[in-house]
Amino acid sequence: MSTLYPPIEPHRSGHLEVAGGHRIWFEVSGNPAGRPVLFLHGGPGSSTKPDHRRYFDPAHYRIVLFDQRGCGLSQPAGSIENNTTAHLVDDIERLRVELGVERWLLFGGSWGSTLALAYAQTHPGRVDRLILRGIFLASHAELDWYFLGLRQFIPEAWSELWSVAPGRPWPELVRWYYANLYGPRADQVAARWSAFETAVMSIGEAQPLAPPASAGPGLLARARVQVHYLAHDCFLRPGQLLDDMPRIAHLPATLLHGRQDFVCPPSTAYDLAACWPQARLTYVEQAKHASSHPVLERELIAAADAARDLERIHT
Repeated sequence: MSTLYPPIEPHRSGHLEVAGGHRIWFEVSGNPAGRPVLFLHGGPGSSTKPDHRRYFDPAHYRIVLFDQRGCGLSQPAGSIENNTTAHLVDDIERLRVELGVERWLLFGGSWGSTLALAYAQTHPGRVDRLILRGIFLASHAELDWYFLGLRQFIPEAWSELWSVAPGRPWPELVRWYYANLYGPRADQVAARWSAFETAVMSIGEAQPLAPPASAGPGLLARARVQVHYLAHDCFLRPGQLLDDMPRIAHLPATLLHGRQDFVCPPSTAYDLAACWPQARLTYVEQAKHASSHPVLERELIAAADAARDLERIHT
């Protein structure tokens, strides 16, 4: 059963104009005078959902969600123009200023953990704590696993993904999808790309998971943004996030990673924790990648509650 906090509605929402012709959708819920927490969604290309507000005690936290460039309700949907990790970091800082936040807790998973690290390393003075799950550092080793290693577990879905570029290196596979997501069969290409992700997330499940979107512009926009980032190494230099850890090594962090995570290898979280003195890594033994897994969900809520309780002690 879900242990999320009860449903809650935003008391502020709208679009924020940012550089490069984008308008990012944001919302604020919970305690207007509470401790600011920023939820960073995964992907790239995904979006926020109402349940994302419910990881946090609304009496304590001022809960901020936003859809990244090209994602969800942000405009223009699916746009990859002026859409890089540096742009997203700037957007977070622009949102912080707009909301009058001095420092906030960053809460992100998967690609959201990547973006949280990139923002914190750029603006360490604006972050006081991080809660990260399903760590992704955007390294070639992780993508080797995703595009090559997973063949051992889902050969049918892997063969379908690779049928368009058999025997090629995976960067060429990504470039094929990148080009063809703008061609006459873009919808079919997006569906093929997304089917592989769904198959990975479904490993070990009694019933296959539903794709993030069944068809249409939502599926296409999501795939375009995701492939755009993967085709450009997520706009990070090799090893960047680990190399820049000294900038945030003093910040406290909770790292949660499913032991059975097939999307992001658990070894990645180990590597991050090894160079983060103030981080505590917990492998959630029964959990996979999705934050909605009941055991992982409980751990995420417990981490946010623990940060709340610690603040109450200190005040």
